[in-house]
Amino acid sequence: MPAVSDCSNMLDSETKAVETPEDHAEELRLWLRLLTCTTLIEGEVRGRLRQRFDVTLPRFDLMAQLDKAPDGMTLSDVSKRMMVSNGNVTGLVERLVESGHLDRRTSETDRRVQVIRLTKLGRAEFRRMAAEHETWIADLFADLSPKDVRELMRLLAKTKASAQKSAARRRP
Repeated sequence: MPAVSDCSNMLDSETKAVETPEDHAEELRLWLRLLTCTTLIEGEVRGRLRQRFDVTLPRFDLMAQLDKAPDGMTLSDVSKRMMVSNGNVTGLVERLVESGHLDRRTSETDRRVQVIRLTKLGRAEFRRMAAEHETWIADLFADLSPKDVRELMRLLAKTKASAQKSAARRRP
């Protein structure tokens, strides 16, 4: 299995912006900081999932959505929650059905709709991965105090609301 990637030597956009701050407004620097943090953390989680379980992040995310819905979900609902197209979900579902991790059935209320859910095997394997995943996330944020986490959550909620408001203004 491939080793977890080492991003520490990479010169990221945020670092470049800090080196030439006169070229960047504060909001741009904030965007780059958020993007850098997201990329770094996501890359680490992807690498650990691949290394430890030979699983992709999208596969883990799909299983996480289904773990919250014991009765299953439609492909459309899964796509919306994962913020990806139905086509992206379909391929993942096919592979998980073939491996015995998912069960797929036709909806009782609409014969055109497929409902998917984790099998017993899928739920057991997901929960094992999720427990380890939780320790990884705790480790990645270990240097933040509980107060830091609460403040960051507050500020990120404000950031999300601002972005949603801006997006809503752009819609006709």
